Amino acid sequence: MGARPFLILLSALPLSGCSGWQSALDTHGPHADSLARLFWIFLAILSTVWIVTIVMLLLALRRRREPGDDPLMTHPGTERRMTIVVSSAVALTALIVMALTIVSYGAQRVLFASRDGPLTLLVTGQQFWWKVQYEDASPARTFTTANEIHIPVGEKVLIKLESSDVIHSFWVPSLNGKLDAIPGRQNQIEIQADRPGVYRGQCAEFCGWQHAHMGLLVVAETRQDFERWRDGQISAAHIPDDPEEQKGMEIFMTKPCIMCHQIRGTSAGGKVAPDLTHVGSRQYIAAGTLPTTRGNIAAWIVDPQGIKPGVHMPLVQLAPEEIQPLATYLESLK
Repeated sequence: MGARPFLILLSALPLSGCSGWQSALDTHGPHADSLARLFWIFLAILSTVWIVTIVMLLLALRRRREPGDDPLMTHPGTERRMTIVVSSAVALTALIVMALTIVSYGAQRVLFASRDGPLTLLVTGQQFWWKVQYEDASPARTFTTANEIHIPVGEKVLIKLESSDVIHSFWVPSLNGKLDAIPGRQNQIEIQADRPGVYRGQCAEFCGWQHAHMGLLVVAETRQDFERWRDGQISAAHIPDDPEEQKGMEIFMTKPCIMCHQIRGTSAGGKVAPDLTHVGSRQYIAAGTLPTTRGNIAAWIVDPQGIKPGVHMPLVQLAPEEIQPLATYLESLK
């Protein structure tokens, strides 16, 4: 097995630290609960229909004509019973379809009942990562991060979905169903986590070569922990006092990195790649592909195409002695 099939296999497994499997039946919020109930209702009813159909088919196959009977001859009693059975089946099918439609409509009302969560995020799908902007009435409290969403437990969060290139699909199975992010249009979805935890999400619409490695994390925490995290994210990046970190910062500011990435509080103001102001505080880099460690950051800088072939990050020419300080600086951005 080569490296790429192995990475694709890993993408189907739960990320370390996540609350359970990435499954629509492992529910941790009211919207996901509604969808799971709908699934089990459909499964129970349609399984019953299938079993009854198979039983009737077997009974029909067991019926034998007597030797010498004319195959074209009909019996009024048999024809009457068949008419009753078929008519009843048609009526029952119509009732089942109507009932399932009503149940499905009721679930949809729960999913789209309100759009007034106290916390609003603008999530933009890009090849192959997620840009996350926390909106606020006060411009000073808005900030941008990437691939990791923090939310307070037990509160509704409104997600505004957009795309900057192709169609993506935002899906956190344990919290809600999926919804497409379409270029030129804004869709909205609501999520809520009833229990603290880390929930894995992903792009659920094929969007290119690295679609399988376009993951994200939703971290649900207490309101106090969330406010502490948000205050940290609003702040600018720290100015390093460690000599190696200072050297890494100098390298970053003199390389093409600043053309794509932003680090608030510095002259790096790029807008086309993930905001790195607090990249060291995120659990993963490269949209859920690698844990955030100094070694993985260095490997990503040196050869992003070797880790995610087709990713839009170009290869930056660095001297061997520049790699370690740069990785150290980026890891320090907590």
